[in-house]
Amino acid sequence: MKRQAILLPLALIFSGVAAAQKTDSLRAVTLNPVVITGTGTYHKADNSPVAVRVISAKEIRDAHATTLQEALTRLTPNVTTHTNGMGTFVNFNGVSDDYVQILVNGKRVSGDDRWSRISMNNVKRIEVFSGAASSLYGSDAIAGVINIITDDGKEQLSASSSTKVLNNGRFAQHIDVDATAGKFSSRTSYTHQQADNWQVNPYQTFREGAQEVQKLTGRPMSTGFRSENISEQFDWNFSQQWSAYLRGDFYDNVTQRPQGATYFTQKVTTDAATGGKTYTYSSRQAYTYDLHHRSYTVGGGARWVPNRNTHIYLDVYRDNFRSDYDYWQTATKEAYDETRKRTHYTNETLRGILRLASWNKLSAGAEFVQETLTSESDNIHGRHTQSYNLFAQDEVRIFSPLEGVVGLRYVQDRNFGAHFTPNAGLFFHLGGFRARASYAAGYRTPTLSQLYATDQAKTAARYTLYNPTLNPEKNHFWNLNLEYGNHWMTASLTGFVNQIRDMINYRTLTQAEVAADASLAALYAEGWTTIRQRDNIDHASLRGFSANVKFLIPGGVTLGGGYSFTDSEAKTQTLDKTTQTYVTAVSPVDKSVRNVGNVLAAWDGSWRRHHTNVTLTGHLQGHRYSSTYGFAEGYSQWDICVRHSVQMEQFVLEPGIGIENIFNERDTSPWTSNYSTVSPGRSFMVSLALKFDAQK
Repeated sequence: MKRQAILLPLALIFSGVAAAQKTDSLRAVTLNPVVITGTGTYHKADNSPVAVRVISAKEIRDAHATTLQEALTRLTPNVTTHTNGMGTFVNFNGVSDDYVQILVNGKRVSGDDRWSRISMNNVKRIEVFSGAASSLYGSDAIAGVINIITDDGKEQLSASSSTKVLNNGRFAQHIDVDATAGKFSSRTSYTHQQADNWQVNPYQTFREGAQEVQKLTGRPMSTGFRSENISEQFDWNFSQQWSAYLRGDFYDNVTQRPQGATYFTQKVTTDAATGGKTYTYSSRQAYTYDLHHRSYTVGGGARWVPNRNTHIYLDVYRDNFRSDYDYWQTATKEAYDETRKRTHYTNETLRGILRLASWNKLSAGAEFVQETLTSESDNIHGRHTQSYNLFAQDEVRIFSPLEGVVGLRYVQDRNFGAHFTPNAGLFFHLGGFRARASYAAGYRTPTLSQLYATDQAKTAARYTLYNPTLNPEKNHFWNLNLEYGNHWMTASLTGFVNQIRDMINYRTLTQAEVAADASLAALYAEGWTTIRQRDNIDHASLRGFSANVKFLIPGGVTLGGGYSFTDSEAKTQTLDKTTQTYVTAVSPVDKSVRNVGNVLAAWDGSWRRHHTNVTLTGHLQGHRYSSTYGFAEGYSQWDICVRHSVQMEQFVLEPGIGIENIFNERDTSPWTSNYSTVSPGRSFMVSLALKFDAQK
């Protein structure tokens, strides 16, 4: 019966495909797209001195990915996700997204909701660069860069709307309007997304000696939310030499936790005479607030092209992010908001691309960065940092099949002084074969929260001190890439070594350290049993490789896939409270996954004004390590989508249907487990897109 439940929806989906006439005329998938990430200059992918993985707009659309996380996990093996009560976090090549720079059209995205603030509806492509890129992009680019390139929207008048609905109240709506009049153009984008709370296993587990006891919990596995995102960009093309733009974005996201949810706490009482233990349980309110995130970004810039060998760019923008605790109305107090975090990020960049000779291209510029932070909950009031940056990267053709890249960034930081980050690489290409080898040094400055936040966890009797003496985290990244491609296939193999030092983690203070400081001793007297601070105490070493392949087969068939292997080792300094000495604990890197794979199979067929696409994607993931909970089980998720496209004069109608998680893979572990996946199970999806273009 279970197999019938799976096969019946599949039969209904493929029934629409049987009527289609297979054709080779549609080849929207290209094997050699244009890329810019990694060098800052435009290259065809097979001529890029650095290896860049590209996810096309067609792949995103065919996979029905409505978020950046969905697009990356379904279409590349280098990315995995982890969800807990504070949200969803991304792991890239074995390390957390704290070490990954996320860009939109080359501009950094800051704030906690970086992954959720990017609309997929007007994305032209996603460029994924694995490797340290601090020389071009500054702090945080220790493990890699993900650059989202949006559509330039140069149509005279076009509009599109797409809607996607799934189980568990999941709904996504995207609207885009592009207009051009003479030298002026406008691009407007709106996105609404929402989801309900859901839980696969409504129990939490307690131990009573050798036995386990389960109690109901109202805490959801996945937290419901509502979000709105609107963006606007105006462009003026005054001439072939001059152009300018203004842009603005607004994002609003609020969680929708169940206000009446409760959970249990366990109390153990030991009988002094018999030694017997008594277990009692108390029901408590699970949540008292929702998280409310808001951000707005304003900016502008200009481009000057005095001749074909010189391009000058000026970009100025300010990203403002705010996160609040929205406390609910109770019987004893009014509803109120508390500022969890408020940040202001300012970036001013002047850069030039200079073709010095037919064999030499230079990218160079200057950048000013400033960031401020205020947090009522962490006792931070208007802390700020700023840095002045100079960077240059030179691309040189040494002789016909061999090219070289060398770059350097100089940083003068208000809190951390001067710093240099170099990079160098070689690129050899002959026919369809390409080989790239590179080295880059990276660094990541401590965040203002890490420098100045204090935290009080009363239930754990733990007090966290701020530490303004932290040092930047640094790394060495080596990369070797081999590729082969022709008009119908491309294959690549990439190996890397990433060594990160001075990583920031929590260090528990010894009793001697506490006793030597009267203010810390007073905290002990108040009942704080654990006092800790952030320090540069960790080291991580990651080694691995990834392989990707894609085939374009006659008959409109696309087959592809990838595999990523990461061997990681983290060394952490921990305090032995009995001996009051520090010992080195060795484990995999937190949230890392050793084995990840992805599969893509698609078919495109067209006749007259009708086009059909069928796409099957698979994400296969091994055990994921957590420093708190141990290993999560591996899992796989398979999704299938069918999209029909009908051309009607100036309109295109695109209905779609699909199944997410075909084989109903779920993690039924009790609450507080290290979930392998938070999927609610097999889900049915329907979508509808409508496009209008006045020029057709």
